[in-house]
Amino acid sequence: MSTETTTTRIPWRTARNQQDWWRSAVIYQVYVRSFQDSDGDGIGDLTGVRARLPYLRSLGVDGIWLNPFYPSPQHDHGYDVSDYFSVHPDYGTLESFDRLVHDAHRLDLKVLIDIVPNHCSIEHPWFAAALAAGPGSLERERFHFADGRGENGELPPNNWRSIFGGSAWQRVTEPDGSPGQWYLHSFAPEQADFNWLHPDVTAHFEQVLRFWLDRGVDGIRIDVAHGLHKADGLPDHENAMDDELTGDPLNPLAWNQPAVHKVWRRWRTIAEGYTMLTGRERVLIGEVGVLDTEQLALYQRPDELHQSFYFEFLRAHWDRQTLYDVVNRGLGTIAASGSSVAWVLNNHDMPRSVTRYGGGAPGVDTGDVDLGTLRARAAALLMLALPGAAYVYQGEELGLPEVTDLPVDVLADPMFHRSQGVRRGRDGCRVPLPWAASQDGFGFSSGDPWLPQPDWFADHAVDRQLSSGESMLHLYRETLALRQQRLPALAGDEFRWLRTDPGVLAFTRGDGFACVVNCSSRVVPAPVNGELLLASHEEAGERLPPNSAAWYLLPESTEAVGEAA
Repeated sequence: MSTETTTTRIPWRTARNQQDWWRSAVIYQVYVRSFQDSDGDGIGDLTGVRARLPYLRSLGVDGIWLNPFYPSPQHDHGYDVSDYFSVHPDYGTLESFDRLVHDAHRLDLKVLIDIVPNHCSIEHPWFAAALAAGPGSLERERFHFADGRGENGELPPNNWRSIFGGSAWQRVTEPDGSPGQWYLHSFAPEQADFNWLHPDVTAHFEQVLRFWLDRGVDGIRIDVAHGLHKADGLPDHENAMDDELTGDPLNPLAWNQPAVHKVWRRWRTIAEGYTMLTGRERVLIGEVGVLDTEQLALYQRPDELHQSFYFEFLRAHWDRQTLYDVVNRGLGTIAASGSSVAWVLNNHDMPRSVTRYGGGAPGVDTGDVDLGTLRARAAALLMLALPGAAYVYQGEELGLPEVTDLPVDVLADPMFHRSQGVRRGRDGCRVPLPWAASQDGFGFSSGDPWLPQPDWFADHAVDRQLSSGESMLHLYRETLALRQQRLPALAGDEFRWLRTDPGVLAFTRGDGFACVVNCSSRVVPAPVNGELLLASHEEAGERLPPNSAAWYLLPESTEAVGEAA
């Protein structure tokens, strides 16, 4: 049988030292509002996160990323920041944040936080000052204010559209009560875009960056890192409507401007300064929404961001060829830039993988949950076997499906309201976690959770899963423990695809490690001869059931036993 393989050499090493921890780390995303409530108000908080740190340590992750916890009117649940130097009272205080960082570090967990530099709340003091100062003022130059078109300025300054729906411009009422200028908001009207050509904006965010690095955070997740700068003159674009229709940043005049790379080079210099000063590497992780992998890789050049999320992996359909192509592009472009790929299957902006893989959708139906769960279990083994870092969204380790039938009157996502309900929004993946099956609020809160939890959440509760050896939680714990154990053997610069039967994905890494994923609907023979280390399905071994994955320890010389793909 042919043993021909495709070999990719990865130009970086898996590393676990203080200076390279981010390259292969597994980071757990904490949506603070929905993680754990400590005071009974139905809203998660920093003290609640701190109380659950032992759970995260036992899960086997290397750190946590906290979604925004800053003061905010909560029009987009924290991504409309009114004060970048404090903590929203619902979430705690600066002191509770400091205690969280201290305890996380004591447990050897890194702490990353979210910074939102593209826009701020219209309740931010700068924006309030801009409204009060009027047209032509210095205060308005910190944002994108412009006169409207039309006879009386009644039309927006250009044809750009908001990602959340509708025009990307909002008209203001001037101090004298007359209809006035318009301001740019790439997302909700309550989120005014900063003008990054203004030196005050640059200086402000460097101060923000230093403030939180001084408080000991290990990294920054940068929201909308492909934003900030706009094309000179803010001209119309013939396909501007695509941003609204798809929810993706497709308008080339509004996104991914070359000038943004100068910002990240400056931020990298600041982060490197803290690394040199403290001996702990401080990292920058970008939410870069560009769809072209070559463009994405530019953000991860050695003097810019350390990493950016590889969303193409999250968007990939459950199909052998699709996954093969996506992984190849990630390793061939992002890793080739000298960085490492940040793999992600779930986050707070996308329907949960169990529902996606089962054919469901928010506001439509849950799909085939059993099928989605099988595929999500297999996808977890795939993601955690690949070279690079991985980001796990809270509840992913519990196998939570999307809550697709939330009552309309509780939906809070501006995406739902701006689209007049055409787009269901993201609330379904943000429902508070179930910790204890028999407790009120499933152990999340002694009060009423800010979003209602369905009764079937009991089946996914942490306590119930801990008592079941075949649960998704046990699978994640075992996989993460084995990943940590096997990291020395995975070190090296070689990643090899194996020839397999149709519908089967298989590769080897380092010293005798293999991952096999059966994306097909039939039982297949494993394309490797080796010792089974771990599997997503209890019947996996020499043969793999449909929609399953397995890890193997190979002898020094191994042969592929499947048909050539």
